[in-house]
Formats: sequence, structure tokens, C-alpha cells
Amino acid sequence: MENKAIAFTALIAISGIASLLLTAFIKKWAVRYNVVSEPSNRGLHSTVTPRGGGLAFVIVWYLGIFSLHLLGALDRNLFFALVSGVILGLVSFLDDIFAIKPILRLLVHFIVAIAAFYLLGGLRKPISLGIDMLSSPYITYPLAVIGMVWFINLYNFMDGADGFASLEAIIVSVVLFIFTNSYELLLLVSVVLGFLYWNWPKAKIFMGDVGSTQLGFILVVLGIHYHNSLDFSIFNWLMITAPFWFDATLTLYRRWRNKEKLSQPHRKHAYQRFVRAGYSHLTLDIVLVGINLVIFLLILLYREWDFLKLPVYITSLFFLYFLTRKVDRLTPFKE
Repeated sequence: MENKAIAFTALIAISGIASLLLTAFIKKWAVRYNVVSEPSNRGLHSTVTPRGGGLAFVIVWYLGIFSLHLLGALDRNLFFALVSGVILGLVSFLDDIFAIKPILRLLVHFIVAIAAFYLLGGLRKPISLGIDMLSSPYITYPLAVIGMVWFINLYNFMDGADGFASLEAIIVSVVLFIFTNSYELLLLVSVVLGFLYWNWPKAKIFMGDVGSTQLGFILVVLGIHYHNSLDFSIFNWLMITAPFWFDATLTLYRRWRNKEKLSQPHRKHAYQRFVRAGYSHLTLDIVLVGINLVIFLLILLYREWDFLKLPVYITSLFFLYFLTRKVDRLTPFKE
């Protein structure tokens, strides 16, 4: 047991260092071959910056979970569900370089989500808040797959500020680890930290679609797995990931309500408008940590007392809506 603990610790430490060094290599490669993001009035950056750095932690992540699987520290179904994301990583990396058609990207997202969902064994009936939510798999399964695809995409949408998407993945992983003690979460924290060194404000490289879509995929697969294994309710997962999905979903709805062209690039997410109001990327990251801390405390209440489940869950959403309205006063949604 002690030898295994040493092996796990070494694996996690080596993975973080490997991610750090590989990101530096990819940064030089991206500059050499002009794989960069140009400044635009739809973004939050004013300098040309290499992109595709997420490939580093994606490669190290898959090597890491393969090692955990060999060491017997990773559930077999979870391992194969996560491995199905390799094709997502490949297509997303090609998209960073060649710009693949959106319909093809979406098709791949659905194929990968369905494969992972099947390998996870579906979704355990989500009974919580004292309510039998939806008992029919004919309803819950399609909704779950659509939700997986949406989370993969929204994580990409939310990767627009220095360190923002990386930091959220680390925070979510730490919270999940507190309740599950799963080594794959420490591995994820380690490899993303290696990348975050280069992505911290002011970012020297962006993760690109290859990194953001992969983080969305990994986190949603882990959320379903822990829900199925009774370690962490899907409602708690929805709470701790809410800073991303709430902003992305509410923004999409408001743009639809305003009859805007949804395929058109924009910078109307609350986090984007916060930066546009004059706050730095670093300040945004600090605010993200604070928001997640509040939600973590609400999760503790949720798990401790059954009669508080519904009020606490609703409170978490009202908290995020309140913050969105505060941002509206700083930078109105309608430009």
C-alpha cells in the first residue's frame, strides 16, 4: 500500500512537470508555425498569442490515466469512458490549426458523448431534493447526452480570459477530490497546473479548443461517474460547475431573446463584460475563486441537511443571477 502511494505521488508530480515542459515546447512550435490568436473586437486580448497549448496537458492526462489504470487505481468503466475523448482531442487540435466546419465538430461531440455515456453505464436515476425527478431513461438519457455536448461547448465559450478555464477546472477537481478521494482528480489538477503556469495573467499561450473542449468533456464524465457511484450527486456537480454553465446558458438565452445571430462571435458573457468594465484578468480569477468558495460552502449545507437541499440549490442559482445583474450595471448586456 505504501509503495502504491509513493507511485501515485510520483506519477502526479511527474505529470505536472511534464505538462509544464511540454507546454513550453508547444508554445515555441505554435509561434514558429503561426498557430496564434489575433486580437479582435470580439475578444479580451490586445496582443498576438500562441494557442493550442492545451495539447500539452491533454497528452500528459491520457498517459497519466493509462498509468493509473495499470496501477489499478482507476475504475475500468471510467477509464474507457475517458479514453473515448481521444478522438475529441484530435479533432479539436485540428480545428485549432485548420478551422473544421462547425457541423462536423458538433457531430464528433455527440459521437464522443454517446460513447462515453454508454461506457459509464448511463445515468443513475437522479432522485434528490425529495423529488423523483425523471424516472424514464428515454427522457433522462437524451437529456444527459445533450447536456454533455452543451458542457463541452460552453467550456470552450468560457475560455476567453487568462487562467480562467484552467482555474475553474482545478477548483472543481479539488472540490470533487474532497468528497471522493480519487487519484484521477489529483492527476487532472497537476497537469492543468503545469499549463496554468504559462496561461496565468498575462497569458503567454492559450489552451485552444483542444484544451477547453477536453476539460469540459473530462469534468462532465467525472460528474456522471461520481453520481453513478454515489460519491457525489449530479446536483452538487451542477452547483460547483455553475459559474460556467450558468453564465454560458443565461447568455445564450438572452442573445436568443434579443434575436441575435447565435453563431456570431460575441463578448457578452458576464465574465467578458466584467473585464470590459476595466477589471483585470487577475481580478476576474480572484473573483472566480471567491464565487466557488461560496458555492462550496453551500454544497456542505446541501449534503448535511436534507430539508435544506432545495433551498440551497435555488440559493446557489440566485447568487449567480445576482452577480450577473451586478455585471449588467457595470457593462450593459445590450451593446
